[in-house]
Amino acid sequence: MKSLVSIIIPCYNAAKWLKETIESVLSQTWPNKEIIIVDDGSTDNSLKIVRQYKSNLVKIITQENKGAPAARNAALKHSCGDYIQWLDADDILAPDKIERQMEVACSIANPKVLLSCSWGKFFYRHWKAKFVPDSLWHDLTPVEWLITSFKKSYWMSSSAWLVSRTLTELAGPWDERLSMNQDGEYFCRVIAKSDNIVFVPEAREYVRRSHLGSVSRSRSRKALESHFLSKALCISYLLSLENDERTRKACVKFLQNGLSYYYPDHADLLEKANDLAHELGGELSPPVLRRKFSIVKTVFGPVFANVTRRLWWRARHSIAIGWDKLLYEISKKNNKLLQQ
Repeated sequence: MKSLVSIIIPCYNAAKWLKETIESVLSQTWPNKEIIIVDDGSTDNSLKIVRQYKSNLVKIITQENKGAPAARNAALKHSCGDYIQWLDADDILAPDKIERQMEVACSIANPKVLLSCSWGKFFYRHWKAKFVPDSLWHDLTPVEWLITSFKKSYWMSSSAWLVSRTLTELAGPWDERLSMNQDGEYFCRVIAKSDNIVFVPEAREYVRRSHLGSVSRSRSRKALESHFLSKALCISYLLSLENDERTRKACVKFLQNGLSYYYPDHADLLEKANDLAHELGGELSPPVLRRKFSIVKTVFGPVFANVTRRLWWRARHSIAIGWDKLLYEISKKNNKLLQQ
């Protein structure tokens, strides 16, 4: 019998997107699968939607709101799969995503090999997702993957991975202390426990970017403390594999790339980042702003410049999201008319 794949979906107030995500999972061409959805104390209609899909194939777990890491850990305890497919409640898998990766997994027959795939960002129309290859879209050793990610700020969507039960157990549970960059920390840990990362270009996953209030964009104190802790942990994972001048330089660059989250409002986190950089033999410098924001900084100071930058980003993305939503609604209406 083909290996069982457990597809785990943590859900918190995702009613807007949940149906599309679940349908993409039910459409997977890999035949031997189980779907575990954890409602993490949603206050919208998420649980009502999820219950419509309850079956022998779809398991539902409910809990009070504890955060995505706790929801994932709860689902993992109830899972039986030889492989784990983590999936956010607003993302979408191509129908053959898991099958493509499992074909490679079966041919390699090494459970310590980690599988990644192509992924693209979208707002509402996933068929318009942009797939932009970077230096992580290759077969890489764990050290080379982490160095590349640290130096260039490249990343892999959490749903792009397919992880064996063996690797999952070696990596340990999701860190429930973390809110921001919880997935970055977790998959750095998984990568560090792997023998190799194999990229499967034919497999595809779609990452939704149509909401501006996600945890990854939060600037709350709790989120920023989580961000720094996750960075420090990721650095420790790379150095546990190889601790030399090139890995330490990559770690300093990793800290530098995340410095804008703390600058200039959180002096204690800036100090911690600088202290860690010094331990690694490096030095951090104030984040460089684009020219238009540099002018604002010169005239009004760094705090105002940072606020302006964030507002500019939100305004620009709000317009892009709104336009794509309009085109999505039009396409839905056109499809309904064609079906009549």
